[in-house]
Amino acid sequence: MCRSIHKLRDYSVPASNEEIDAAALQFVRKVSGFSRPSRVNEEAFNRGVSEISDATQRLLDSLRPSVGEKVG
Repeated sequence: MCRSIHKLRDYSVPASNEEIDAAALQFVRKVSGFSRPSRVNEEAFNRGVSEISDATQRLLDSLRPSVGEKVG
């Protein structure tokens, strides 16, 4: 369960939805301590993954390159 979350900010190759979802899932696993939630926690776990995925997409969409940063 101790994989690294990969950097998703790359202006030449935007992160796919699958990459964002995988990072969100890994984050929730790490924070919750569950690799798979029990039935009683499954809804909250999945909601957390969805909310973090959405927040990550909004963050990536709003970031702009720094001065001197290569784009494309």
